[in-house]
Amino acid sequence: MVQSGIAILIDIGITVYIFYQTIQRINCFKRIEEMLKNIYEGNNKERLNEESFTREFKQMVNYINDISNGFENAVEEGIKSERLKTELITNVSHDIKTPLTSIINYVDLIKRENIENEKLKEYIEILEAKSHRLKRLTEDLVEASKASSGNVKLNLEALNIGELINQTTGEFEDKFKDKDLEIIADIPKEGIFIEADSRYMYRVIENIFSNVSKYALKGSRVYVDVSEKSEKVKIEVKNISEQKLNISESELMQRFVRGDKSRTTEGSGLRTFNIKKPYKLTGWGV
Repeated sequence: MVQSGIAILIDIGITVYIFYQTIQRINCFKRIEEMLKNIYEGNNKERLNEESFTREFKQMVNYINDISNGFENAVEEGIKSERLKTELITNVSHDIKTPLTSIINYVDLIKRENIENEKLKEYIEILEAKSHRLKRLTEDLVEASKASSGNVKLNLEALNIGELINQTTGEFEDKFKDKDLEIIADIPKEGIFIEADSRYMYRVIENIFSNVSKYALKGSRVYVDVSEKSEKVKIEVKNISEQKLNISESELMQRFVRGDKSRTTEGSGLRTFNIKKPYKLTGWGV
């Protein structure tokens, strides 16, 4: 009986020990799973305490901590690099704007002189147009830098997208007439409102319409369609290109790629616009 009682106690002890070890391992797995979840979600601040894990998990804990450290260092380096890039672009843009402003002012002064040479007048007009274009590109560069670093402050408001498109169409009426372009618009009469910054949204629409006025085939039709589906607003602008596209569709859809490889026209290549929340606008611009 005594031996039987001792055997039972030993069995109970072994069972308790196994149960305890199992609970420990389950807790280790849970903490490792939680840490991996944090890393997956971008939280790399926390570290696992190696001493609180059983022997067989210690090497795994070291690997996970090293991975977390690597991600944290990469994020910090990325933020630092992005900040330096933004500062560099801002400083260079400022340095460019100072002499550029002088060029624009001197061109304006030259235009006021009594110049009879027609060829010289033509050169001055070209110089004025190119200097103003360089000024716009410099300003766009600063805006793009701000957008890429998340420093753009948006003034969100209820915006009637149909009215904005009609307004932009009216502003481009003369340019469309110069190329004999017929605008066929399908915009619902009832107002379609989106939450957006009117200034930046106008620039998006203006950019697309500017491309149409530059690159559409003379005497062709331009289709502008606005539709709403599943709480998303879709804007489509379709036209026929004046020049034959000499690159593949996949290459054309890449950012800042131009269909006119000879670069005989103005433009910086394609840029994509995508506003996901609460509505979506898709389109392309040069």
